[in-house]
Amino acid sequence: MNKQGPGKIDWTDFTWSPVTGCLRGCDYCYARKTYERFGMSFEPTLHENRMSEPARLKRASKIFVCSVADLFGPWVPDEWINRVMEAAYDAPQHTYQFLTKYPERLAGWGWSDNHWVGATATDQESMERAVAALAHVDAPVRFISAEPLLGPITADLSGLDWLIIGAMTGPGATPPEREWVQSVIDQARDQSIPVWLKENLHWPGRIQYWPAGWSDVMRVTA
Repeated sequence: MNKQGPGKIDWTDFTWSPVTGCLRGCDYCYARKTYERFGMSFEPTLHENRMSEPARLKRASKIFVCSVADLFGPWVPDEWINRVMEAAYDAPQHTYQFLTKYPERLAGWGWSDNHWVGATATDQESMERAVAALAHVDAPVRFISAEPLLGPITADLSGLDWLIIGAMTGPGATPPEREWVQSVIDQARDQSIPVWLKENLHWPGRIQYWPAGWSDVMRVTA
């Protein structure tokens, strides 16, 4: 597992990658570019030797599952997902954060009280798909990650518990228009949805709220 902190993924404590690689081919994918830069394959791969990592971490932590893969991509076998879920069940002291660009597949799995389940939405179309699919997910925290935000979005967020907003990263990254970001923030606030702005937005004043009910780990600095 990789410990996170300033300058990394700021809404989690660790990333855990029992599955790596992705076939989606997003042109902004930082993970693929990193793997290719170091001459590593980005073909989807199951790593059995990493399954026990959460159990070896005794201190309760937030763990982002498969940060360099899409665990629910259509190319991922059910058996792989089952293995990851079993490993998470074996270490229930942690909070597991799942995120996918294929939210329609999420409803087919059983979620526990320590599972946060999210979908990526970069534009209007993907936001509508994500909101519709998450409505059928039975998890204590259902969230949207609007990262990278690639255009203006208008959505009914009332069924969500959390919203992350972030920018494209890496060489040649294009920042989102300020009004796109502000509009999504305003929509979330109007619907009482906690917002977490990624540091890569370089927003004036940090806005980082945890989902409601998780006040023991909520950090607000703006």
